Amino acid sequence: MKLSINLFLLLGVFCFIAATVYGFLTRFQELVGFPGLLGVGAMSFMLAVYLWLVDRNTGGVLPEDKLDGEIVESAGEYGHFSPWSWWPLLLGVGSALAFLSLATDWWILMLAAPVALMGLIGLIFEHSRGEHAH
Repeated sequence: MKLSINLFLLLGVFCFIAATVYGFLTRFQELVGFPGLLGVGAMSFMLAVYLWLVDRNTGGVLPEDKLDGEIVESAGEYGHFSPWSWWPLLLGVGSALAFLSLATDWWILMLAAPVALMGLIGLIFEHSRGEHAH
């Protein structure tokens, strides 16, 4: 994780330097590249701070930081997944329709919203009733 922190810090510094040079070369008249580079630099610093806080709270050396670390060391429980669930498919269809509406026309979003909402609600409440209820 320490390598990731250092890489994001380096990327943030590079983007701020590049944004400054880019701003002076364009006399701050071009308002896409300069704010874009500043945004990427700010987000890189945010990721570096987040990873630093996570590294500080874990308290030890993670398997990713050890040169002789094994993949098995970082394995654990990845979560609970629903067997034979069709709700993610419905949610994916609704999301695909919403993305299609960005490319074509806004009225398709009116078709996508109910499909995606139905898939999301079904996925959330899947374990509340039926065979896999808790």
